[in-house]
Amino acid sequence: MTIRDDTIADFLDSLAARTPAPGGGATGALHLGQAAALVSMVARYTTGKKYADHGLLVERICSDADAVREKSLQFADDDMAAFTAVIDAYRLPHGTDGESLSRTAAIATALAGAAAVPAEVVVAAGEVVTLADTLLPVANRTVVSDVAAAAEAARAAATTARVNIEVNLPGITDADTRRSLTECLAVVDAIVERAEAVTTRVRKQLSS
Repeated sequence: MTIRDDTIADFLDSLAARTPAPGGGATGALHLGQAAALVSMVARYTTGKKYADHGLLVERICSDADAVREKSLQFADDDMAAFTAVIDAYRLPHGTDGESLSRTAAIATALAGAAAVPAEVVVAAGEVVTLADTLLPVANRTVVSDVAAAAEAARAAATTARVNIEVNLPGITDADTRRSLTECLAVVDAIVERAEAVTTRVRKQLSS
């Protein structure tokens, strides 16, 4: 069973259960999916004669958002698989020196895999905020509040992914992997600021 096969109720039941996955990682991926879907929805409302001058731009935004939405489901499934691999690594025998060394290496590898998925979510969340920001000036005003909703969901995706990277980072021993993940963490604040700026612009439109 994968995330895409679950109903919303089934997913929430699984999330609420005392089971290791799904958890925060899958939730972050679904925040991303909702953000992308909202951008696509607004883009699809921003079509027709009235918006003809921006047709190519809106079409590109919609296509890009649809692609992120599709990836988000895979990210959720990948996150659950990666977390299961971490649990399996911790369960490896460690009674001898050889077993202990193998287990330690397996844990470090599994943690790197578990951090890789939220790192992808951070990157994709930044892409969605960019799409929302680009769409906003031309978006159908009747659904412009959903541009802000998309930005807020993308922000949640990025900040949720950040803590899921941070929780795995201490156990990752490979220097290049640690450096890459640290660089990924550094961009989250900028994503948050950009998302807030989109929301602020939307709210100004709504109050004018």
